Amino acid sequence: MRRTLKVALLGAAMLVLAGCSEADTHQIRNLAMPDRASAQGPYTYELWKWAWVAAMVTGVIVWGLIFYVVVRFRRRSDDEVPRQTRYNLPLEVFYTIAPVLMCVVFFFHTVRVQDEVLNLDANPDMTVEVLGQQWSWTFNYGVGEQNPGASGDQDDFAYDSYVYTSGTGADIPTLVLPVDQNIQFNLHSPDVIHDFGVPSFLVKMDVIPGRVNKLQITPTVEGTYAGKCYELCGVSHSRMLFNVEVVSQDEYDAYLLELADAGNTSEQPVLGGSFVREQAGLDNDSEGHSE
Repeated sequence: MRRTLKVALLGAAMLVLAGCSEADTHQIRNLAMPDRASAQGPYTYELWKWAWVAAMVTGVIVWGLIFYVVVRFRRRSDDEVPRQTRYNLPLEVFYTIAPVLMCVVFFFHTVRVQDEVLNLDANPDMTVEVLGQQWSWTFNYGVGEQNPGASGDQDDFAYDSYVYTSGTGADIPTLVLPVDQNIQFNLHSPDVIHDFGVPSFLVKMDVIPGRVNKLQITPTVEGTYAGKCYELCGVSHSRMLFNVEVVSQDEYDAYLLELADAGNTSEQPVLGGSFVREQAGLDNDSEGHSE
């Protein structure tokens, strides 16, 4: 029976693995996490990976104890009455202390990763003013010399002039970033709580009305990535998408010139378009055309 069970389990495992595509295998190797494309991403990934390890170790111990009890203390005859035990002090101490120690360890490493990911350098390479509004995004890029000490609130901005791009209900905007630059995002919202995040960066942060949240990310791999709002922000929340292009510094500079030539210029960042309540690109009869 044991040999038959082993063969059956091995065959089932081989069958399952054989049905995995290359993409599935890559996802399994990454523990369902995307490839890391930012300097902050590995911190989040390592926390995620070791949390899985801890969960698996706990699971193996629990499963082992369950199977041990099932086999060791099984009823061997219909007339047998097992010995009754009211309590087991060593066992009770173990399952009280062990979870507490696990929570302490998880808390310690979570705070350590949080401190790394949310650390703000006093002199970022550049600052982007991000507006999340129902139901799209606006990205404001500074032109000229940066004032890293600016708060990003009211009229205290890091640059004297800006170029910008803005999405609509029909057009998904693109956020263009230079590779290997420490970029600070000042997050603004004129309406409700949104959440700015790029899965491949493994970092996200809430965009809250009435305050400016700040997040610094260093993209490390050139390419195209998807971004989205992680906070349910209303009936057309699913439209809160954007693309991210991580490019070389020369390509980034050329993109800013394109925005300037297109007339997308402003002395201050655009932090509340005319479509905050009535989003451009949505038909009057479409769901979510107004809020």
